[in-house]
Amino acid sequence: MTKPGSQHQGVFIERRHFQQLIEALALKGYRVVGPVLRDGAIIYDDVKTVDDLPIGWTDEQDGGKYRLKKRADAALFGYAVGPHSWKKFLQPPVLRLWRAKRDVDGFQVIPEEEPAAKFAFIGVRSCELHAIAVQDKVFLEGQLVDPTYQTRRRDVFIVALNCGQAGGTCFCVSMKTGPKATFGFDLSLTEVIEEDRHYFVAEAGTERGKEILQEVSHRVAGQEEIDQAERVVENTAAQMGRYLDTSDIKGLLYRNYEHPRWDDVARRCLTCANCTMVCPTCFCTTVEDTTDLTGDHTERWRKWDSCFNLDFSYIHGGSVRSTVQSRYRQWMTHKLATWIDQFGTSGCVGCGRCITWCPVGIDITEEARAIRESEVNEGE
Repeated sequence: MTKPGSQHQGVFIERRHFQQLIEALALKGYRVVGPVLRDGAIIYDDVKTVDDLPIGWTDEQDGGKYRLKKRADAALFGYAVGPHSWKKFLQPPVLRLWRAKRDVDGFQVIPEEEPAAKFAFIGVRSCELHAIAVQDKVFLEGQLVDPTYQTRRRDVFIVALNCGQAGGTCFCVSMKTGPKATFGFDLSLTEVIEEDRHYFVAEAGTERGKEILQEVSHRVAGQEEIDQAERVVENTAAQMGRYLDTSDIKGLLYRNYEHPRWDDVARRCLTCANCTMVCPTCFCTTVEDTTDLTGDHTERWRKWDSCFNLDFSYIHGGSVRSTVQSRYRQWMTHKLATWIDQFGTSGCVGCGRCITWCPVGIDITEEARAIRESEVNEGE
């Protein structure tokens, strides 16, 4: 293996050298995070060695269904996406904002200092890159910048993974968010498994990516290897588990605030908030103040919240959205319609997590289809 210093498009990395990538990132001071097996799911957590990755495992997903299954090969990334998204590291689920203690002159407020974070994310799918871009727009653009998100996001090194397998609930092709990563990465990888070879075709997206690539044994990929990597992505694009017609999706939902389908879904929805917790773009939070029994110490915490919770829209006099129907309509219409007016993009990236992790299998693509078909039938 050689380590050429000038060529970084279409780079060939053997599977046996993947550990060098993890070690190179760790030596640069990054906290390396990637997919690991835990509690019957593939989640994102610290990765020290290649053996921490879910080697030879895949996931089977459908509405309200998720289970792990052994593959017939030793793929490192042979799964779709699990219940975790990268937002848990960039927008922590629980965060102390400040604390205060009583002294002789009253209370002294002690701001929470955000520790310097330097993450390296390994295995970021294209839909997740789009989700991170959505949250960048929310938290980093405009007059109100989230300092915690800004600190954590600033030095993130992203190793993207072009999908080699679509999940049963994936519809990134419909949302034009995958399965191939086209932006937002330092390195991108496509895993290729042949009968007698297991390798990655890599591409550097930034100067940082090129620097890390210098620490990994590689050579220039041949045209046949590049073509094989492209075929992997093409096959994945043809395997989508779901489809969502996005033509005039904003207008469709705006025209149907009073559609009877909202009542139908309300009879099934448990308002458990699973869909918003697993969604990689949802960002609603609440703030809680706590005190100790002496009254000498208090803290303010920010925690993930959901528009499915009754108290989320509570103001003096009651909740704005008191019915299940109104809360599901708020979530889906915001995700697919009003988000576009607010941020210039859809709030859905087609990862399918909300479908998989809904206990009763409510399917956002099916709900949109039902509303669209009713309009077509009325027109006829």
